[in-house]
Amino acid sequence: MIEKILAAYPVFQYGFLDVGEIEFKEEVRHICRQECERYNTSWSCPPAVGTVEECRNRCEAYEQAVVFTTLAEVTDAADMAETLETRKEHEEIVHAVCRDLREAGLEVLALSSDSCAVCETCAWPDAPCRHAERMLPCIEGYGILVTSAAEKLSMDFFYDGRTVVWYGFVFIRQGE
Repeated sequence: MIEKILAAYPVFQYGFLDVGEIEFKEEVRHICRQECERYNTSWSCPPAVGTVEECRNRCEAYEQAVVFTTLAEVTDAADMAETLETRKEHEEIVHAVCRDLREAGLEVLALSSDSCAVCETCAWPDAPCRHAERMLPCIEGYGILVTSAAEKLSMDFFYDGRTVVWYGFVFIRQGE
């Protein structure tokens, strides 16, 4: 049923992991803190998402993760502005997959590549998220080592200099 849902969208690769197979590392969070301009500026990023341990516990409340990728063509994948412009299409697919999974009776927790960009300026930390139903927390912000998951699933992490590989992690469990 999940594969049928994924087949309805332009998903490039996908796989399934038990939550215990996913590596949560404080070192990934350290990279957020040291190298990402979104750190401490968004509800989708640390520290707003909680500690790595809190994020792990949130994910471990689910049975399995569906990991999937979408691709976007750009003239230069190293051009972050151009690359980030392609994120919206990926996130629309993540939201659509989650909607279909919910309609199939599953509970979901979705994470996406990069930080949320729904609002031009995030309300963090002064006010609640204005679009919590649209906000997708960042996979790496949760401390998840994406390269490890990709390796376990034999999925491509990098493709080429003109193709962006976007990741989605959707944690699932049977609904009540």
